[in-house]
Amino acid sequence: MTYNGHKNYNYWNVSLWLNNDEGIYRRVVEAIRSLRDKDRATRYLLEQLPERTPDGVKYTFRNVREALKYFDEA
Repeated sequence: MTYNGHKNYNYWNVSLWLNNDEGIYRRVVEAIRSLRDKDRATRYLLEQLPERTPDGVKYTFRNVREALKYFDEA
C-alpha cells in the first residue's frame, strides 16, 4: 500500500517538506548541484536539517534519499 504515490506516510511527508518549503528546497538543490552525488547530498542535508519535519516525521537517510530521486540533476 502506498501513500499519495510514495512508499508510506513518512516518505511522503519528507518529500513534501523538501519540495515545498522554499528555504529547504533551495538547500536541497544547492547540495545536489555542489556535491554532484545524491547520496553525499543526503548525508549533508541530514547534518543541516532539523531532526524532524514540522509534522514530526524524522528525517532519515532512506526517506531523504528517496525524496531526492524526484529532483533533477543540477
